[in-house]
Amino acid sequence: MRFQPASFRPAFGRVLTIAVGIVAALGLIGLVVGNDLESLLRYGVWFVLLVVVTVALYWTPRVDVLEHEVTVRNPLSTWHVPWPAIARIDTKWALTLYTSTVRIEAWAAPSSGRFTVFTLGPDDTKVSESARLAGSIRPGDTLSSESGAAANHIRRHWELLRDDGLLDEPVAPGALRREWHPRTIAALGALAALGVLGLVV
Repeated sequence: MRFQPASFRPAFGRVLTIAVGIVAALGLIGLVVGNDLESLLRYGVWFVLLVVVTVALYWTPRVDVLEHEVTVRNPLSTWHVPWPAIARIDTKWALTLYTSTVRIEAWAAPSSGRFTVFTLGPDDTKVSESARLAGSIRPGDTLSSESGAAANHIRRHWELLRDDGLLDEPVAPGALRREWHPRTIAALGALAALGVLGLVV
């Protein structure tokens, strides 16, 4: 079976980001039109900070399932996880990759609530065999959930690699790594500092 790369990011996050951006833009326009320079200087940065925070939390996070690794992009950092490093895949609270040293939760793939079971269709439970615990699956493993869709794609390839003995290969030094997002962190810190400064000056 040929491997199919895939990316997972919640549609709700993009809709929410656009909505927050519109609200923030209207707030800034209101301050400009009102010719209230003092309020613009004092509160304008908070509208910008709101947009940056929303983008970091809900627009940029995603899970990329690639042939050589799984990439988990969270708000402040990105994890690169090679397949042999993955020991277990869970969806209790969110898509979570367990390795021998760290637990990596995917912000872009939250688990569904327990009431999801009342809206499931027949195709929602056609998951990989490693998703079943004692013959049943969790709500977060259902294919209609953000966590379940991503976990199922990862598990199916992980199971193929396991059955072929390819997960027994040693993980290359530095292959499992975390990369921070310095520009996002700097932008959040700078805007928060300017916002606080504007309130106290």
